[in-house]
Amino acid sequence: MGNSDLRRLDREIRATEKKLEAVRRGELWPMNGRERRAMARALAGGSYRAARGRSTGRAEEQIDSTGNAAEMRLNAELTALHGERQRLITQAAREKAAKKSSGWF
Repeated sequence: MGNSDLRRLDREIRATEKKLEAVRRGELWPMNGRERRAMARALAGGSYRAARGRSTGRAEEQIDSTGNAAEMRLNAELTALHGERQRLITQAAREKAAKKSSGWF
C-alpha cells in the first residue's frame, strides 16, 4: 500500500461527500442515469397534472423517494470507501509491525 492509494481514496471520499451534499440540496447532477430519468418522469407527470388543476401528490412522493434512493446509494458508497481506507491503513500497520518484529529496520 502506498500513500498514492490513500490519496486516491481520500479524493474519492471528498467527491462522494460533495455529491451527497448536492443531492441533499435537491440537485440532479450527482444522480445516475436511472435516478435522473425517474426524476424527469415525476417532474413531467407532476407538471402535467398541475397544468390541469389536479393533485401532484404522487409526483411529489416519487421525487422525494428518488432523492432518498440517491442519498442512500451515495451513503453506501461513502461507507464502502471509508471501509476500504481503513483496510489499507490496517494492512500497512500490519506490514510495518511484521517488518519490525522480523528484524528489518
